[in-house]
Amino acid sequence: MGLRDRAILETLFSTGLRVSELCKLDINQINLKTKEFSVIGKGKRSRIVFLSEGAVLWIKKYLEKRADDYRPLFIRYSQGVDATQKGEKMRLTPRSVERMIEKYVARAGLPVKASAHTLRHSFATDLLQAGADLRSVQELLGHKNIGTTQIYTHVTNPRLREIHEKYHNKKK
Repeated sequence: MGLRDRAILETLFSTGLRVSELCKLDINQINLKTKEFSVIGKGKRSRIVFLSEGAVLWIKKYLEKRADDYRPLFIRYSQGVDATQKGEKMRLTPRSVERMIEKYVARAGLPVKASAHTLRHSFATDLLQAGADLRSVQELLGHKNIGTTQIYTHVTNPRLREIHEKYHNKKK
């Protein structure tokens, strides 16, 4: 279970997936060699998602320990085994992922309420702070409207102060 949880956390942070998108993933969707896969997001829009080296490492470790041939990438380990329909009933639910994240936030003693969406937000913020353009972040998140992506820019605004102070109204 610990390997699964680490793989989930690494995957969420490295891809910016919605928790519902993560839970719908099947093993055969993921290409660990090219570190990418396709998801169908909100509005039935398809997009390519890229995995970090860390996410690939932890997914591989998790899958190596799995002794089943279930279709879902992430499965539950409670409430007994139901191998029917290629393990479809073993698929982890979004609520289970949220509870798992809450557990690790509490264990880490973090003074904030973090969620799967917090990891999505962190993914976008990390990209923007590193210099990614808003349009690319929009595509990576699967947002239809750029206005939705602009919500993530408020966190990067301290950089604007630096730029303003460095370049605005300087005597030549």
